[in-house]
Amino acid sequence: MDCIFCKIVAGQIPCLKVYENGRVLAFLDIGPLSDGHTLVIPKEHYARLEDLPAELAGEIGKVLPKLGAAVVRAVGAPGYNVLQNNGRVAGQLVEHVHFHIIPRQPEDGLGYRWNAKKYPEGKDHQVLQRVVAELENP
Repeated sequence: MDCIFCKIVAGQIPCLKVYENGRVLAFLDIGPLSDGHTLVIPKEHYARLEDLPAELAGEIGKVLPKLGAAVVRAVGAPGYNVLQNNGRVAGQLVEHVHFHIIPRQPEDGLGYRWNAKKYPEGKDHQVLQRVVAELENP
C-alpha cells in the first residue's frame, strides 16, 4: 500500500507522536496551519469516514476531546477547529481517514468560507426526504 499514514503507523516514516493507543494514532502535522496542528488517525486504513466501523469511529471520538484540550493548553490557544474531509472535492489529500485539530488564535488569518444560503421554496423538504430514505435503505 502506498498510503503515507499507513507507513507512519508501520514505523516506516517517522512522526512526532502526540498520542497512541491500540487503534488510534495522533501526531503533529508536518505542514501545520498553526502551532500544535495535530492529525488523529485510525491505525487501520479506511479512506473515508463512512468506511469506518462504528466501534472505531467511537474510539476516535473518545480521544478527540482529550487531545483537543491538551493541544490548545500546550500552545496557549483560546480555541480550535476539528476538521475532517472526505474526498478530493472536500479537500482530502491523503485518502486515509484523519481528523485535524487546528489551534486558533485571535487574528490568526486562517478563517474559512461559510457561505450560508437559503433553500428555494420546498427544496429543503425534498432533500430531507432523500436523506431519510437513504438512512432507511443503505
